[in-house]
Amino acid sequence: MSEYRTERDSMGELRVPADALYGAQTQRAVQNFALSGLHMPRGFIRAIGLVKAAMAVVNAELGYLKPAMAKAIRQAALRVADGEFDAHFPVDVFQTGSGTSSNMNANEVIATLASRSGKAAVHPNDHVNMGQSSNDVVPTAIQVAAVLAVRESLLPALKHLRGTIDKKAKSLGRVVKTGRTHLMDAMPLTFAQELGTWSAQLASAAERLEDGLRRLRRLPLGGTAIGTGINADPRQAKMVARVLGELSGTKFERAANLFEGIAAQDGAVELSGHLGTLACALMKIANDLRWMNSGPLAGLGEIELPALQPGSSIMPGKVNPVIPEAVAMVCAQVMGNHTTVTVAGQSGNFQLNVMLPVIAHNVLQSIDLLANAARHLADAAIAGMRVRQERVNEALARNPILVTALNPVIGYDAAAGLAKKAYRDGRAIREVAREETGLPDARLQRLLDPARLTRGGITGGGSAGG
Repeated sequence: MSEYRTERDSMGELRVPADALYGAQTQRAVQNFALSGLHMPRGFIRAIGLVKAAMAVVNAELGYLKPAMAKAIRQAALRVADGEFDAHFPVDVFQTGSGTSSNMNANEVIATLASRSGKAAVHPNDHVNMGQSSNDVVPTAIQVAAVLAVRESLLPALKHLRGTIDKKAKSLGRVVKTGRTHLMDAMPLTFAQELGTWSAQLASAAERLEDGLRRLRRLPLGGTAIGTGINADPRQAKMVARVLGELSGTKFERAANLFEGIAAQDGAVELSGHLGTLACALMKIANDLRWMNSGPLAGLGEIELPALQPGSSIMPGKVNPVIPEAVAMVCAQVMGNHTTVTVAGQSGNFQLNVMLPVIAHNVLQSIDLLANAARHLADAAIAGMRVRQERVNEALARNPILVTALNPVIGYDAAAGLAKKAYRDGRAIREVAREETGLPDARLQRLLDPARLTRGGITGGGSAGG
């Protein structure tokens, strides 16, 4: 057998690999865009398969496709959505800005599969792409892919991470530690309060993501070339949204303005911004863990993270916080992805955005990275985190900032003097306060009790002479 076969499109004949399911238009794209070796994400291919399946169902319901052909297209498209033929989607991410090459890639693969299983030849443009344009299909696929990835992967991962943090916080609810502002000693708090901050950040991130999905569910499919809906039945858009919901298990609806979803990618930019905010939260958590784990002798050494691998090729016994480091790098990548998506989002010239493929790649990569990072942080770091109680207690006992509780009793200036003396002498603030203020030891013990101070409120309860 020959290694190639000859295919024809509107530009003429072209050699295509003999075993390829795609045709001439995909092959032209492969030759034109040999730029990165990056292919369109699995989530995007799944989404475009779902779109094509839904369109086939609707075109049959409206009487534009014969039932047998529609069934063949639907079945082929769902196989594409399930990932059976990802190897036949070779087009580079950096391609035509509308994503036409990827839309035609899907049309050609589905047409080939449907023709093999049906009784009639299925044409990629006339049948699979009926009532559609790359200009409405690709933005729709981006939105469908992003909604499904957030709902099915990222939100469950954040829920898992929050649950792990909350469980650890509950087990450490009574453990008091030194707080830090500007990386310097500050008032005490419990580990539960510190970890509760992380949990609250993740809850807020999930709320933002859910809010962004409300707009991404509004699909521009039915607008075809520029939003006018040329060559599309006006009933089609609402019907496709319904069928897409049935196929995916997630609700979608027709966009109120089809022009917007084709000319602009504001919904994807918004979601990318929420992903960037989540990256900020995860980086904060990762870096808090790194600082708390630092040392263990010459750093803070408050916690001990699970030892997962040797930390040095030259220093025996060294163990590093590798999971928080990996998560921090994920966050940096996501922040960079958002910059790309922002630039791409403003590239909607008149009636069409022309950076759609890179938006798809970066948004879906960010979702996947953050979901994986959240689960790794939960399972490989926080779940096995151990508090070094002795070290925590030692630092807490020597923390001169506890003197803040004496402000209402002796005044700020006098309290500052006590703190400076305690720093200078390397002594506990309670010991210095007993010598300098004449306050009874029992009262000092109550006023400077770290656990009591974690509950806030007014601590003085009387004058200096009381």
